Amino acid sequence: MSEALRKLLAQNTPEQPTITPSVGLLTLHFQLYACDDLKAKRKVFTALKAVWGKEPDLAVAETGDHEALDCATWTVAALGASPQQITQRLDQIEKDIQSRIDAAILDVQREIL
Repeated sequence: MSEALRKLLAQNTPEQPTITPSVGLLTLHFQLYACDDLKAKRKVFTALKAVWGKEPDLAVAETGDHEALDCATWTVAALGASPQQITQRLDQIEKDIQSRIDAAILDVQREIL
């Protein structure tokens, strides 16, 4: 490659934009009734992992009360371009969880990082 071509390529290279994604955490504490064993407890939350666990911008995990039969704590982590986008996404997820999961929600915590 000639020196002139190297200079031309060096001049026309635009700088890469810096992308800083936002992360949002939605932690839900559930009250469960009539769960006789851990298998029954996990069955209540099958939809949580099946529906939202396959979304490319979300991660879903049980983050507390693993051995308790009467309660559960789950966290949804969302990745997005802006805090506003994350807030809207977490609002929609919270509404959907309330309508699909057969357990009372005792507490909801949100955090945008």
